[in-house]
Amino acid sequence: MSKQELYKVIEGERQRLLELNDFIHSNPELGNQEFEASKRIKKLLSDNNFDIEENIIGLETAFIGTWKNHDSEEAPVIGLLCEYDALEGIGHACGHNLQSPSICGSAIALSKVLEESEHPVTLKVIGTPAEETTSAKIPMSKEGIFDNLDIAIMMHGGDRTTVDGKSLALNLVEFEFTGKAAHAAIAPEQGISALDALLMTFNGLEYLREHIRSDVRIHGIIKHGGVSANVVPDYALGQFYIRANDRPHLDEAVERVYNVARGAALATGAKLNIKVVKSLDNKINVQTLNDLLLKNAEEVGIPNITPPREKTGSTDFSLVTYRIPGACLRVSFVPFGTSSHTELMTSMGNKKEGQEAIIYGAKAISGACYEIVTSPELLKQIKDDFNRNKFANN
Repeated sequence: MSKQELYKVIEGERQRLLELNDFIHSNPELGNQEFEASKRIKKLLSDNNFDIEENIIGLETAFIGTWKNHDSEEAPVIGLLCEYDALEGIGHACGHNLQSPSICGSAIALSKVLEESEHPVTLKVIGTPAEETTSAKIPMSKEGIFDNLDIAIMMHGGDRTTVDGKSLALNLVEFEFTGKAAHAAIAPEQGISALDALLMTFNGLEYLREHIRSDVRIHGIIKHGGVSANVVPDYALGQFYIRANDRPHLDEAVERVYNVARGAALATGAKLNIKVVKSLDNKINVQTLNDLLLKNAEEVGIPNITPPREKTGSTDFSLVTYRIPGACLRVSFVPFGTSSHTELMTSMGNKKEGQEAIIYGAKAISGACYEIVTSPELLKQIKDDFNRNKFANN
């Protein structure tokens, strides 16, 4: 057995992988509506002896494809995750069309090469819908779908070949203020302005910034501020993203943000309702795994390799990587500096650069997984690295 055998299998599957990419790219489907994409991904895996589970936790386009070469309960379980949803109006402007062909290529190659191996392993290709909208990884994580994995790996297209050094923990919250309407000129004293409460919240947050850690990010918008300027607004709605480097510190910052909104409600007499729309943990960085992926990326000749990204936002993949060791290999396929969610990202998705990113990613990820499977000490080192950093994070 060797990595060269993996690469040979992937080259043999090149046509089918690129056909899958072309279809998903040409037929973009929004989150939770990826029926045709998931159907074709499952078909490719099933044709290669993966057992398919559908409708995971009731999500119609979520699935798990499982392959194993053993009957042991002690074998490592490697999760290979993929996304396949598009963006409304602009198609696959985040490169999700590249993910499932690359991940499937990795999984198929590993299954062929390790079939007769003395090293037991279970491979799970996990389809996670709606990354751009409702984030299926959130309910999937809550239901324990990822809990039995020893390691999780993703592939993502980008403007450089790298891995994420970190991601920010995030809470997306809405503050809903309810007041009392009144004529703004004749009887303003009879009104309670919900908009005033929301504006006071914005102002209070500006004062708060001086007294919280510099990594905390707070940004918000007014989603509803009233319907007529001559009526005291009896309803106002603000949406806020609150982020920080780690979950424990974010929870502290969130409570202080809540207190600002509570104070605004008290000052104005408005009633406040707080709704948590989304909550994402930070990624626990596993340098051993990051280095392994970049080493394998270099071995297969992926262009534009750079050090791990240090300035990042938030990702629902962190719901996995906060609990088990994980990493995402980002593979270059657009010019350096190209932003995600742009027409250029969409247009390059089925060009030569996008096609090569699929093959490069499949080779690098399968190579990294091959090392993990055939070197039990490496998996232990990755887990120790994760546990050490998780402890430090808390």
